[in-house]
Amino acid sequence: MRIVITGATSFVGAETVKELLKRGHEVFAVVRPASQKLSALEVPNEEAIKDGRLHILENDLASPWELTEKIKGTCDVFCHFGWGGSGSGARTDEVLQEKNKKDSLNTIRAAKDLGCRKFLFSGSQAEYGMHSSLMNEEAECAPRSLYGEAKLKMRYEGEALCKELGLSYIHVRIFSAYGPGDHPWTLVETCLDAFTENREMSLGACTQKWNFLYITDLARAMCALAETDEEKFETLKNPVFNLAGSDTRVLREFVEEIHALCGGRGTCAYAVRAENAEGAVNLIPDITKICRVTGWKPETDFKTGIKKTLAAR
Repeated sequence: MRIVITGATSFVGAETVKELLKRGHEVFAVVRPASQKLSALEVPNEEAIKDGRLHILENDLASPWELTEKIKGTCDVFCHFGWGGSGSGARTDEVLQEKNKKDSLNTIRAAKDLGCRKFLFSGSQAEYGMHSSLMNEEAECAPRSLYGEAKLKMRYEGEALCKELGLSYIHVRIFSAYGPGDHPWTLVETCLDAFTENREMSLGACTQKWNFLYITDLARAMCALAETDEEKFETLKNPVFNLAGSDTRVLREFVEEIHALCGGRGTCAYAVRAENAEGAVNLIPDITKICRVTGWKPETDFKTGIKKTLAAR
């Protein structure tokens, strides 16, 4: 298939590009103009660039219609992982989040013009808000940040626009992913930094339930959704898929496991750090739906994933 992917240099995007190429697809990787992270695409995919299966295109997220002039011929699937701003601070920027949603809706229109049959959007667990029980795709959504609200609005407005234009819409709610290439401010990366450098790690209470998904498993799931026949999606009640790991437990247990895998170096200081923009959210995801529809399942346990992340440093 010919697949377009925005946010192609992001943590999620770069790994998904690699997996799509591995499966033999032709990929149009859309990056921001003058991107400083092109090496995330170019270095691991040199052969695909040479043989014409990977095309790297500079294009601003605010003008997706320009892609119709840069991509010749029709495409099959559009994976939209581009979303302006990252980190806890950007999640409270109302103007930015509204712009992100508007740009994403315009991207659906561009996908239609490119001949795509399917539009895959990267949503977030932040759409759910506070829960203390198992979270399936029918669970109530009450986001606690403007970021979560914008992603949730995109779920409904994106589905409606795709229905109007004749595209299949898939909304993937990503839970906590980790692995090589992750953002340096995430919990896993900051723990690895502190422990490998024999420093103290300042944390929240870490008493909430949590779930982690290794980045390679995430990319495999995205590819499975892109490759699954549209007919399977048409029979579903809604287009949402939870994307998470199969191991859910108290967050402190994950931290202690990271600490042990770092040789017990450094120390953990609990209940001294403020919570993030959403507060102390429980993550108890149900991934039954994506496993049933696509046949995908997580393959990398947390211990193995942390070892791979450490080895890549």
